[in-house]
Amino acid sequence: MTSNLKGERLVKLLGISGTITGSKTAVVVNRVLKEVQNNHPGIEVKLLDLRQYDVQFCDGRDPAQYSGDTKKVIELVCSSDFYVVGTPIFQASLTGALKNLFDLVPLSAFRSKVMGFIATGGTYQHYLVIENQLKPIAGYFRAYTTPGYVYVHRDHFNKDNEIADTDVLKRIENLAAELVFMQKGLKKESCM
Repeated sequence: MTSNLKGERLVKLLGISGTITGSKTAVVVNRVLKEVQNNHPGIEVKLLDLRQYDVQFCDGRDPAQYSGDTKKVIELVCSSDFYVVGTPIFQASLTGALKNLFDLVPLSAFRSKVMGFIATGGTYQHYLVIENQLKPIAGYFRAYTTPGYVYVHRDHFNKDNEIADTDVLKRIENLAAELVFMQKGLKKESCM
């Protein structure tokens, strides 16, 4: 358990880049994490980039029975307090890698925790995947979702794979603020 100088447990924000290909999703998720870290240094942030792990396919066994990278990923998700989840949109859907992660973790992993969403894609209509697929999954887990989310089209990146669109950068700032605001509000409620 990580704590600050006063011995208080640090709140953990986990950014999930839910893909094993490409880098744009991780760039956006990381940007949200940096925004939170810059404005709220008391929050511990970590990126879970699925490209860096060899995660097994879910086969229905108890999550505690997995080993290796799969066990590490499950434990990382379960030990976090709130989340920003990103996925590229392929064939009008979230990635299989992210869906597999959702299948691997226990139902309690996201319960009563805050989730914010990011998606990247090649058409401007793909933002609907957040509303039609990701938010219902969060509802199934009984998670709280931020009102806003960020969709980033490939045209919003410059040639160096950096986000160049000022409107997108503002939406990232807003999402970071909503995540922290909701997390703090829920933490306060749980102490009453």
